[in-house]
Amino acid sequence: MSLFNRVKTSFRALFPRRYAWPGMDISLSGGQHLHLVGSIHMGTSGMSPLPPSLLKLLRNADALVVEADISGSESPFADLDIPPPLSERLNDTQLAELTRVADELGVSLSMLETQPLWQIAMVLQATQAQRLGLRGEYGIDYQLLHAARARSLPIIELEGAQSQVELLRQLPDDGLLLLDDTLTHWHTNARLLQVMVSWWLETPPVNDKPELPATFSQSLYDVLMNERNRAWKHTLNALPAGHYVVAVGALHLYGEGNLPSLLK
Repeated sequence: MSLFNRVKTSFRALFPRRYAWPGMDISLSGGQHLHLVGSIHMGTSGMSPLPPSLLKLLRNADALVVEADISGSESPFADLDIPPPLSERLNDTQLAELTRVADELGVSLSMLETQPLWQIAMVLQATQAQRLGLRGEYGIDYQLLHAARARSLPIIELEGAQSQVELLRQLPDDGLLLLDDTLTHWHTNARLLQVMVSWWLETPPVNDKPELPATFSQSLYDVLMNERNRAWKHTLNALPAGHYVVAVGALHLYGEGNLPSLLK
């Protein structure tokens, strides 16, 4: 790296640019210049179209980096084994709470019977987001992917949808902890979704550790957040020199063990 570039990188570290969305710039030692974007996978109509300044960054990038390319129509949930009945997988208290939440959302319990527990948790979370007015087509990564394809911009996956499903399939007890956390923190998760939407519609966080409600147990947080952040750090450091827009779930940018802190 030239002296000029070292001085410029040091200046940016001391005086980071502020964006109107949850985003930040990080330059790595290998000449990779990253614009990290805190994505929300489902959004409101007010989050579309994307900010012109973000689209300009994308136009000037060498590639878009995402957790997984979700712009296709294929489902990563095909060929899952049919599990035992819910009555054999949940105790009476857990089944009663699941029944209550499913009724609240208008989700058929018979449909959930054939799904693994981790998938049930995801169905509940997605349905809750829809009830709050969020839609997949307004998700930040979804919009970035379509903008990248319109410009024939290369797309790089940090994981891929199938790898994400494999991670969930490896959770102990069919993903019971994920479902239990989803049910336990049901209303807290709704508040967290509203907070993250406000980062796009109003003001993003002013520091990398904002006060956020806990919606995961520590062991699950380690698997779904910390371990993935560490893996992404290595992937991003292995990229060729260039400019990249990197869209990951907003919670990966903030809190303990966040991705930006690992990259600095």
